[in-house]
Amino acid sequence: MVRRTMVHVYNSHPFASQQIVPTEQEPGLVCCGGDALFAVSAGGCKIEAYQLREEGCPLICRFATMGAVRSVVHSRVGDYLVTIEEKNQATYLRAYTNWRYQAAEKTRIGVRLLGHFLRSASTLRGDPKEQMEIIEIPLFELPQCMACCPLTGDLLVGCSKNLVLFSLRQQTLSEHLSVLDFERFLILHVPSWTPSQVALCAGYVALQAELEVLVVKLEHLQPNQEPQEGQGHALIPEDMVTLADCQDSEAKAEVGPQDVDDFIMFPRHQEMLGEQAKACGVSVSLEWTGLESETRKDMGVTYVLYRRFAPDFFQGCSVEDTCLHSLQLYPMFTSQQEGGKEEPTEPACVFCFFSLPNIGYMYSLKNAVELISAYQYPEKALQAVLTAHFLHVITKTTLQCFSVRCSAVAARVEDPYIDTTMKACPPYAMEVCALRIQLFIGLKALCQNRNHIVLLTAADVESKEETERPVRRSLEPKDFKTLTGFFQAVGIEPSSNTTLENLLSRSFLSRKASFVKPKEPSEKSHGWNLYVVNTMPTLTLYGEMVEYSKKYALSDPFSLSCVHLLSEAHLLLRASLLDPDLDPTERSLIQQAFRESCAQLGDCFSRLDKRDCHLALPYYKMSGLSVTEVIERNKPATDSALEYGKGFIFFLKHSLYEESMEELSEETADTVLNIFSMAEPAQLPHVVCSPFMQNANPAFALTHLGRLEASSAPSVTLTLTKAALALRIGNMDLYKQQMDRHAEMLQVYGFIEEPKLLLQGRGKDVVPTALAWYLRDTQDGLLVAATVALHENNKVKLDEADLFFQELCKDGREPKGCPQLLVDFWESLLVASSQDTVIQELLFRLTSVYIDRITHQDHLGMKSLKTAEDLVDQFLLPLWGAVPLVEYSDPSSV
Repeated sequence: MVRRTMVHVYNSHPFASQQIVPTEQEPGLVCCGGDALFAVSAGGCKIEAYQLREEGCPLICRFATMGAVRSVVHSRVGDYLVTIEEKNQATYLRAYTNWRYQAAEKTRIGVRLLGHFLRSASTLRGDPKEQMEIIEIPLFELPQCMACCPLTGDLLVGCSKNLVLFSLRQQTLSEHLSVLDFERFLILHVPSWTPSQVALCAGYVALQAELEVLVVKLEHLQPNQEPQEGQGHALIPEDMVTLADCQDSEAKAEVGPQDVDDFIMFPRHQEMLGEQAKACGVSVSLEWTGLESETRKDMGVTYVLYRRFAPDFFQGCSVEDTCLHSLQLYPMFTSQQEGGKEEPTEPACVFCFFSLPNIGYMYSLKNAVELISAYQYPEKALQAVLTAHFLHVITKTTLQCFSVRCSAVAARVEDPYIDTTMKACPPYAMEVCALRIQLFIGLKALCQNRNHIVLLTAADVESKEETERPVRRSLEPKDFKTLTGFFQAVGIEPSSNTTLENLLSRSFLSRKASFVKPKEPSEKSHGWNLYVVNTMPTLTLYGEMVEYSKKYALSDPFSLSCVHLLSEAHLLLRASLLDPDLDPTERSLIQQAFRESCAQLGDCFSRLDKRDCHLALPYYKMSGLSVTEVIERNKPATDSALEYGKGFIFFLKHSLYEESMEELSEETADTVLNIFSMAEPAQLPHVVCSPFMQNANPAFALTHLGRLEASSAPSVTLTLTKAALALRIGNMDLYKQQMDRHAEMLQVYGFIEEPKLLLQGRGKDVVPTALAWYLRDTQDGLLVAATVALHENNKVKLDEADLFFQELCKDGREPKGCPQLLVDFWESLLVASSQDTVIQELLFRLTSVYIDRITHQDHLGMKSLKTAEDLVDQFLLPLWGAVPLVEYSDPSSV
């Protein structure tokens, strides 16, 4: 099912400048790679290379080809060109290596066959590395298309009945001689498929037919998994046998029924992802042909993606218009992979892009196979190129720039804390946007290298509508009768329905009957140009998008368009930070802008009152801003409770509870009290108890708590908080009044609801509060009971409670050894706990304490919360059973 996505359109400026390449002849084909632009002359027998990174695009070199070039591809790894050429009605596949040496006007060129080297020094007559080589690559079938792996430089060639994979090799012939070469090591047999485009990346193989796309992966089989049939290494190449079988099948088909016009086939849309793609009905078998085939037999094919489309006849699209193009596999690495010196060969993400004339699709292939984005074009697209930052699309008259979601997917692969309260990233399912639609005349071809976009334009003398409009003719009477009979058989009379009658008048059912060959464009043409369009630097475009978003914020502070545009700018920065070739100085500036972007997104989500308001917390954390700075950014113009967004309150509340913020000044702390008294008054007791609110004015806090108590039912937590504040200011009458309002049992529940009334910090940093110190001297039973309740409700760990009591008793008032208050806690917890591990640990500790006291007899004057009778009745008898070697003649001696 096609996922229709909304496309936002913004008038940004992703294109910085453009220049015209000074070509001598009209280019027929163009391609980019290695910071170079390759222009194939319209005649197809000469290639010119231009430098993209220098002003004016100076010529690097030019060289002649051995035939008329019909297709050309550049490989970044190995810096070679591979072409499909025609000469004397024959088709050839050739690779051009060391082509840059032609810049030194070296006229000598070596021509050799794949796998054959000129080893004789007398034949070479000089340094072989200083000459261009043309490598002839023989094939059993005619090459249709080709692609190079951007990571390994391997070459994939699509033929009429199979795919041939060549590995790039660095052959060392002598101590000072090393040349590039290829080895044909694998053939992928795909019956009944003639690919129009192929792609190769990191073991993924994508092939595209007219209306179908299939992606498979070559990977190692499991130890107990048998190789598939057809993957063996045969003495007679299997492609020759396959060719003969296909010829036999074609011969048999010729004697079958010739009149296929009696059948009308309506293909249907189909999408199969992951394991489901096995059922696509397309068989892919492997045949290893290289010298290392024996070591590669443990590899097999895994189906990844299958997508089939059907022409949408009922929207008036012709069969010729409904055809896939722009197949591409795009790898993406994370910043963690870029830290090593050696370039990784396994990318973190691999994306597959392909396009129909009216809509483009981008899938993520690694981990979970998923449709990431669908791009709805405003007009018929001719070609598209996917990059880490943008999707560039050309139509007849426009260059369009769309946003992409590659960095959003890579961020989630790189960092497991994304989409938590720690970190956030805009979702990859967010609607895409068109940043710019730039007008051009007669666009023909598009290619891209780094931040350079190359456009080939040509405007014919004759009207383009006249030359490209297909000449239709009406259906043959036989077709019309067939369709009419089909509808009449199901009870529908076509003549009674105007829409159906118009549908039958169209000639889209038979390609041969519906279309004739379009008129060839005139040979006389004018206005051809080769443009290099430079994209805007990331920081400049980011600044423009931020300024653009402020217009939405001024008109509507809660505008979702503002959030969307800032999210696009954020993903733009993320994509730049993943670039391994980014300059360190520029990386530092982008990282600074990234933190600023997080702060701006935090501001947007802090104002929202909807479900995404919680994203203010992770974005503010990623920005590096302090809580005081965030409060200043969200300070309203007036003291209106409605101006504090839920996102900001969510951030402030979690920052206070997580104990991950700085201690606030008195002014800021009082501001926080004002914020919560207006926005969420019920949270005031918990806010006051935060350790970061120690500098808040106690009298000011008591005033807010008094208002809360007057406006709502009094709670135990509120009463205890007021008692703690009264203790801080030395108002003992108010303290006693608050503590006497509830029984000790109810006060225990209050401490469970807010543990920070007694202790602050976690782990080894546990610190007793002033209230805990005072309870030690006045109500030690309540202190022990509250701590036991905190432990049983998972508010404090056993080790933390031990540290808590040791800190309370470190003033030296008791003899050396285990503090009595801690022993009281252990004894009480032993009675209350139902956890076996805790009981065993407490039995061991108490046994050690009792043995120590019996042995030394220096703890007789200590006062225990429990009498000897309490201990015997509650747990001493089980304790004696657990320690049979110790005899107690008098329990009171304990």
